[in-house]
Amino acid sequence: MQFWKSAVEDIYRDDPPAQPVSTELWKEKDLEDKAYRNLQELEAYGENTQSSLLYLLLETLGVKNVHADHAASHIGKAQGILTCLRATPYNSSRRKVYLPMDICMLHGASQEDFIRGSRDQNVRDVIYDIASQAHVHLQHARSFSQNVPHAAMPAFLQTVVLEDYLQRVRKADFDVFHPSLQKRNPMLPLQLYLRSWRKIY
Repeated sequence: MQFWKSAVEDIYRDDPPAQPVSTELWKEKDLEDKAYRNLQELEAYGENTQSSLLYLLLETLGVKNVHADHAASHIGKAQGILTCLRATPYNSSRRKVYLPMDICMLHGASQEDFIRGSRDQNVRDVIYDIASQAHVHLQHARSFSQNVPHAAMPAFLQTVVLEDYLQRVRKADFDVFHPSLQKRNPMLPLQLYLRSWRKIY
């Protein structure tokens, strides 16, 4: 444990230990502390982090299936995008904005708008565009479901959480600062159980 405590400190000092995992962690985009230039960069972040973990989970489950891999790619991208959205209120309170700059510029929303927690329409439009892309990835992932083996389902149950956030942000009219989005859904465990029982994602 002491090695990893020191490794994390060294990574943030820009001096990672000469060890493969440490080196990869150091390369992560969010350690560079800057906004994504466009949605494609955010998707690439999701692919390189979340999708990679899903590929590893599939391997652990003994699943070698091209359709499962495609689904994992899209689920990882959706998760990367939604993690960025969900973290927006917290990051904004620390005067950090990581949302794709091209979409912010398209709607005339500045970083300062997010930092002051604006709930104006242009800010909501940014959230709508980004959330819509996550929804598209989730739909793509589900388009492979008929060809994904049941053994892969435990790796994909996080789609329940992703779908839950998408529904709640839609109900909040894409106001990412709405108080309802800061609360947990007490029904999630039941939803996870039902999806697991029905073997669908």
